[in-house]
Amino acid sequence: MQRLNLSAEDVDAIWTIVDELAGRYDTVESAEFQAEARVFADELPRGVRRALNDFRLTEPTGVFVVSGLPVDDADLGPTPKHWKDKPAQVPTLRYDIAFFLISHLLGEPIGWATQQDGRIMHDIFPIKEHSGEQIGWGSDELLTWHTEDAFHPLRTDYLALMCLRNPDDVETTAADIADVRIDDDLKKALSEERYFILPDNSHRPENAVESSTEDAQIAQLKLRSRQRVEKALNEPEPVAVLFGSPDDPYLVCDPFYMQDVQGEEEQKVLDKFFAAVDAAMGGVVLKPGEILFIDNYRVVHGRKPFRARFDGTDRWLRRLNIARDVRKSREFRLSADNRVIY
Repeated sequence: MQRLNLSAEDVDAIWTIVDELAGRYDTVESAEFQAEARVFADELPRGVRRALNDFRLTEPTGVFVVSGLPVDDADLGPTPKHWKDKPAQVPTLRYDIAFFLISHLLGEPIGWATQQDGRIMHDIFPIKEHSGEQIGWGSDELLTWHTEDAFHPLRTDYLALMCLRNPDDVETTAADIADVRIDDDLKKALSEERYFILPDNSHRPENAVESSTEDAQIAQLKLRSRQRVEKALNEPEPVAVLFGSPDDPYLVCDPFYMQDVQGEEEQKVLDKFFAAVDAAMGGVVLKPGEILFIDNYRVVHGRKPFRARFDGTDRWLRRLNIARDVRKSREFRLSADNRVIY
């Protein structure tokens, strides 16, 4: 794991840029803000840009933490009860802008039409009705390690998490494929396209939001997205778990959503691999203001269980998915500059 500790000068420079943008935009979901974000990201301190460029370019590790941005807990207000309850004036605006700009150094933040109503920036906090589920809004159960959106061929290159509140020191778990010890025979078997991964709960129709005010075209595209998810549930395509360089492979894996859909021999291979990943698992406890970047091609991640209070004081993260090449998803976006995948 790499860590960049921002200096006082770095923080001052970042807030100067943030304050200019906060005076012009009231949300990072603004198309106008997103169009300008790359330009302002290029004005971030050179040391920040250099460190993240090295992480992106040379892949020295799959986990990178930026720390040093101060968060005033009183500014946040209570941890929301549900991501659907979005106020008109978000109390996290300055933190959202800083997070968005720093993340932009790795690529383009993207969203999914099937997740959190197509928003680019997501909330991660415990939701009572999901407390026992394998989903980011859960709390009671261990969130099994996984590749983010593993079932989808357009899954993100990087997952970014910014901690706003973590009073119980909940650990985000992570394992880099470079640290997973497996023999050549197992590696060869995992490199064959013979494994199935189903869509996770966050993409499924029961967690979608319906709107009576949607544009007809968007409503049609959302329907198409839901149909793709349903097809992936009913007719998943076989994939390789390991791919890329044979000597330094990438991985895609989601054990919870690979249950009961494999052949007998494939399941034996996966069980050996899962045990090897478990042995390599580490983690990080994020503090308010820290940003965690996970290389979604190299690292699987999860979360330790915790006892949520649902009283406005619970753990609260903001999340971004970051794509290095948005052209790969052009067929599934409204326009070249739109960042929501349908």
